[in-house]
Amino acid sequence: QVQLVESGGGLVQPGGSLRLSCAASGFTFSDYAMSWYRQAPGKERELVATVTSDGGTTNYADSVKGRFTISRRNAKNTVYLQMNSLKPEDTAQYLCYAKRWGRNYWGQGTQVTVSA
Repeated sequence: QVQLVESGGGLVQPGGSLRLSCAASGFTFSDYAMSWYRQAPGKERELVATVTSDGGTTNYADSVKGRFTISRRNAKNTVYLQMNSLKPEDTAQYLCYAKRWGRNYWGQGTQVTVSA
């Protein structure tokens, strides 16, 4: 069955870094664009970053540009989100999302908390 399993979340101080991973299985990973979304309590789900199926193109929300980097390793069926210079407003549950024409899958999420 299809699985997207996120890991790497946790508690970090402002200015710190975290690296999230999303391990995929049950589908042809290299056919799918991959994204990271986040959702904070009481707020709408927000698209953070996207990488195309071949890893050649990335896009970011304005709020994370210059601080976050999305990447993927198709040989490992894994997508990453490197988060630097974290701010308290980055606190949210971060979810992995796979999409191709006509199909999409969500992970369960990993919590990121940025607090002193």
